[in-house]
Amino acid sequence: MHKFDVVIIGAGSAGLSALREVRKRTDNFVLINDGPWGTTCARVGCMPSKLLIEAANAFQRRFSFGEFGIMGSDQLKLDDKKVLQRLRRLRDDFVASTLKITSDLGERAISGRAHILFPDQVMVNGEKICTRKIVIATGSRPVVPKDWPNLGKRLLTTDTLFELDTLPQSMAVIGMGPVGLEMAQALSRLEVRVTGFGSRGSVGGVSDPYINQIAVKLLSEEFPLYLGSRASVAVNPDNNVITVRAENTEVEVDSVLAALGRQPNIDGIGLDALGITLDEKGLPPVNPITLQIADLPVFLAGDANKRLPLLHEAADDGHIAGLNTTSEELICFKRRVPLAIVFTDPNIAVVGQSFHSIERENIQIGEVSFSNQGRARSAQSNRGALRVYAAASNGRLLGAEICAPSGEHFAHLLALAIGQSLNVWDLLRMPFYHPVLEEGLRTALRNLASKLPACSKSDLAACDSFNSEALD
Repeated sequence: MHKFDVVIIGAGSAGLSALREVRKRTDNFVLINDGPWGTTCARVGCMPSKLLIEAANAFQRRFSFGEFGIMGSDQLKLDDKKVLQRLRRLRDDFVASTLKITSDLGERAISGRAHILFPDQVMVNGEKICTRKIVIATGSRPVVPKDWPNLGKRLLTTDTLFELDTLPQSMAVIGMGPVGLEMAQALSRLEVRVTGFGSRGSVGGVSDPYINQIAVKLLSEEFPLYLGSRASVAVNPDNNVITVRAENTEVEVDSVLAALGRQPNIDGIGLDALGITLDEKGLPPVNPITLQIADLPVFLAGDANKRLPLLHEAADDGHIAGLNTTSEELICFKRRVPLAIVFTDPNIAVVGQSFHSIERENIQIGEVSFSNQGRARSAQSNRGALRVYAAASNGRLLGAEICAPSGEHFAHLLALAIGQSLNVWDLLRMPFYHPVLEEGLRTALRNLASKLPACSKSDLAACDSFNSEALD
């Protein structure tokens, strides 16, 4: 029986990243994929959701036209059918681009469900495949509670939402994490009567109480938002109406979007055949800097390992696993600065250490409100705030939580600074052009610097503000 160097199970972002590294070093591999080819991100995740968000934000801008002296916005109408047609057209282009990556593999690409028999043997389509190394990159799927009633096509997840021909008139979005928030706001802006439910008091992965308070307030201005209790779903057998309840709240809706996170596609794959103890979720022990499962020639990458279900992390996982399956010795990798962005308006982001994870007696916090920030006011986007955390001992930047216009860009700048172990004064030495939103970040940094020992008078990091909206 032929023995492959590497078997990759799963052709999502992590699997394709692993494939890229493996095929640089060997032709003796096989890629196995169960279900549609094309990544979760391109098919049902990042890309189609952003296409919906862009349409929603474009339509939402009509409410600010009058302030700019542009009249007639009340005549604008939404054709949700065309919105969804454009979404799928561009989505299909994105999916096609991912399919090109595997189009030349021929017999080295197998469609079928893999089952691990031993750490060096896999079964697919009734055939046993021997291999030296295995990469498991089987991805994840949306969580849907088993106790919910059968709603048929009226129960939506991001796997099905983007296939609708038209949008429902009303919807309950259950789960106010990143996906739930993005979809709730976008659908509300596309004239769906949305009600949001979250079992936690916080939204979007935010742990800073001040930033969370601002995010909840701004989102609640667009759609009803009920937090802090688990929502239940029921169907009236007499009229087939869907009712969603949480504590003293009850709403009737046309459909429900389950946005309760994703679960790894590891059931039935044969992890129990590896001869190691699995945790209560059925996951094996995985080294985060090598992706190796225990001391076996098996590596678990991407959403399947439930570490950080983000595309850039999945790509890194695949890179690590691909290199380690084709190297004689294991390579240990330093992981990137944590970065998570929610594409609401304003953007929500957490970068570096979160507020919850920091020992707060050893930090100082700088903050800024964008309500009066000059550039934000000029664009009618003056909403939100930003908080930056630094070590009290030396001003080294540790993290930030953000709910601010263009927060995605602040987050990337701060991720670079944190990754380079920069301090507050290092960033304040950076030129800030005028007028830009980044001046708001400078205000937060100056606020933070005022709580730390002063730098030298000859240091331009000490250049202070004008205390004027027009100049700062």
